Amino acid sequence: ADGYYEYTMAECVYSTSDYSDMVYLQSYSFNKVVYEQYNSTVGKFVGFTEVGVKYAENFNKDQAILQQLKAEVDTFCRHNAQILDSAVRDKA
Repeated sequence: ADGYYEYTMAECVYSTSDYSDMVYLQSYSFNKVVYEQYNSTVGKFVGFTEVGVKYAENFNKDQAILQQLKAEVDTFCRHNAQILDSAVRDKA
């Protein structure tokens, strides 16, 4: 009950069956407040708090991290969406 709660959440958001609008989001939260988020559409980190802005500025200087995260749309999102969607369609 007493303490701190920090977590990272990765999610893939899309609404079309061809995945053309797919977005990869990676959010960082502390005590239920999102302080920083990577958005593949924007292509960089965005800070939402004073600390998050500082973290985002530092992460955005590292092109290797940004390229890796941008690739997650294909390697993580599309890959898993195709598997999950086909599993659902096969059951219908």
